[in-house]
Amino acid sequence: MKRINEIFESLQGEGFHTGTAAVFVRFSGCNLRCPFCDTQHETYTEMSEEDIARKVSQYKAPWVILTGGEPSLQATETLVERFHAWGKRVAMETNGTHAVPTNLDWLTLSPKEGKDPVLTQADEVKVVYQAGVDVERWCREIRADHYFLQPCSCRNTQEVVRYILEHPYWRLSLQTHKYIGIE
Repeated sequence: MKRINEIFESLQGEGFHTGTAAVFVRFSGCNLRCPFCDTQHETYTEMSEEDIARKVSQYKAPWVILTGGEPSLQATETLVERFHAWGKRVAMETNGTHAVPTNLDWLTLSPKEGKDPVLTQADEVKVVYQAGVDVERWCREIRADHYFLQPCSCRNTQEVVRYILEHPYWRLSLQTHKYIGIE
């Protein structure tokens, strides 16, 4: 049984796939407790992998985003295969502190300060920018095709823009879902 905070269809609001229709499977529970996290970890429903896949199959979106909380604590290769069987592509956003299923179609690594990731490769790295954090470390330690900096809860956007202008290999990731008022 998996602890599921919610399953819903929306547009991906962050990173490389911004604007893409997706079904979000938000797991409850995390090994980190970041102050800016928007998941209510105390609220969840226990669901089997079959029930999760059946629920996801009801939506038209081609992508499934495994998020949390920390999805690597609960997601399995068999769960990913269930989504694939319904014709879905599967992405995961993880803090990188645990191994992930090897059959994912896209991996977003969102490392957090003070917790070293065990993963060293991803499709994209998305770092929530906070002053004083060594974001360059993630470029040195994690190999990825895309590197994104994201303002912390939309509060320090101008600071992030200035940083990217000085370090142009980073790209800006905005939480567009918050700007346009969708989940």
